[in-house]
Amino acid sequence: MSPHALPLLAPAAFFAAAAFAFRDPGMRPRDVPLIAERAALFAVATALVALLALASAGPGTGPSLGAGALALAPRLDAVSAPMLLLVSFVGWVVLRYSANYMDGSARQGAFTGWIATTLGAVTLLVQAGTLAHFVVAWIATSVCLHKLLLFYPERVQAQRAARKKEVTARLGDVAMIAAAWLLADGYGTTDIAAILEAARAGVAPAGVSWAAALLALAALLKSAQFPFHGWLTEVMETPTPVSALLHAGVINAGGFLLIRFADVMLLAPGVLALLVMVGGFTAVFGAMVMLTQPAVKTSLAWSTVGQMGFMILQCGLALFPIALLHIVAHSLYKAHAFLTAGAAVESVAAVRRPGPVAIPDAAAVGRAFLLALGIYAGVGVLFGFEGKSAQSLALGAILIFGVAYLLAQGLADAAPRALTRKTALYAVGASLGYFTLHLFAVRATAGALPATPAPGPLEWALIVLAVVSFALVAVTQAMFPNWAYHPAAAGFRVHLSNGFYVNAAFDRLIGGWRLRARA
Repeated sequence: MSPHALPLLAPAAFFAAAAFAFRDPGMRPRDVPLIAERAALFAVATALVALLALASAGPGTGPSLGAGALALAPRLDAVSAPMLLLVSFVGWVVLRYSANYMDGSARQGAFTGWIATTLGAVTLLVQAGTLAHFVVAWIATSVCLHKLLLFYPERVQAQRAARKKEVTARLGDVAMIAAAWLLADGYGTTDIAAILEAARAGVAPAGVSWAAALLALAALLKSAQFPFHGWLTEVMETPTPVSALLHAGVINAGGFLLIRFADVMLLAPGVLALLVMVGGFTAVFGAMVMLTQPAVKTSLAWSTVGQMGFMILQCGLALFPIALLHIVAHSLYKAHAFLTAGAAVESVAAVRRPGPVAIPDAAAVGRAFLLALGIYAGVGVLFGFEGKSAQSLALGAILIFGVAYLLAQGLADAAPRALTRKTALYAVGASLGYFTLHLFAVRATAGALPATPAPGPLEWALIVLAVVSFALVAVTQAMFPNWAYHPAAAGFRVHLSNGFYVNAAFDRLIGGWRLRARA
């Protein structure tokens, strides 16, 4: 069997498991959880074999079908192979968790079937080789997710979240279809590999900028970017496995879209600049609101909003290999976070007498930032700054700001010496990890993803703005215990915890308060 045919076995396994599950949709369906879990393991094994075959045979380009081809056309390369393995692995974890979580539920079989169907659609999406294949999988993913969001259709909050998600999803579908039509018409083919090869060679037919803009719009809508983020923070009415699958898998489709069509996006610098601004603002906004959330799952949802914004920012900076790496890391972390949220609540509740917390003052925060940047610069010198783009160096500085937050606690007057040494080691480890993983991601995706171009005046302005903005956010997070409950900040904290009511405004815009009675 050709390595390029291997990826189709993964969605086939998920769809077969779904068909079996729908035959017995009720409580405790016989053998359904076991068969679904084994199908997911088969998909993991298939994805791993495909990845190893790709590593040994070299990157492939997939089939080159003519315009209007509607057949499934898998593409195996350095982007699709790791994504296929990631989705299959997360799917296996979610299905295994669901077997116990949904045990005794009235519609356990149907739930397992829709989870497997969603996983099949996502695995089809990440390996799409033609525009038709991509569009069909893109729409199917949204439809399946809608079914899961309404698994408890009698819950009003679930109805409201699903309604908003449906509106944004349909807009994203229209944008995706229009972009695909413009690309097929402009390049004379539906083969994604041929389109990307032509775009990398500088071929920019009329309408390519509009196609890039529509791809960006579809990605922003899919990834819950500001101001269309509200539905993502309201899907807590769904079972926990759905939250894990959504936040660790489906929500990444927007970033994957931009990465998949990276060469086309580079032909529209203005669109990339827009992605930097929207993604950067969403990242800052999500990180700030997350600090004020009292519930664990809601806090995780706002964390996802911020993380997706950061991934869009990376794509806007043309750091596509790092964005791909971000998807993998965020998916694994967020799946674990949601599936262990209950245990985290119990562990916190069990702590009756927490120890003293070191609260840094302004001087400690300043020293922490200088120390973090000094460590980052020192590690960068060891790796060598030659060949590193300005965008990647700026991104590393933004990431090290997060370590500066830990350093600030270690440098607080009340902090023990051991904490200071520990946080300094964290800073060194984070800097080493960033440069190492950056080098690995760039080399692993060489040929499959374009190199980051040199920044122009607009890009430099956006880079400086991003670095300054995230520095201010990191300072705010470090100083948060000092001002969060101050009387002067009480009103602002309430407004911030409600996301400045943007979600409520979106509700009114689409008539979200009018929910039709369900039979």
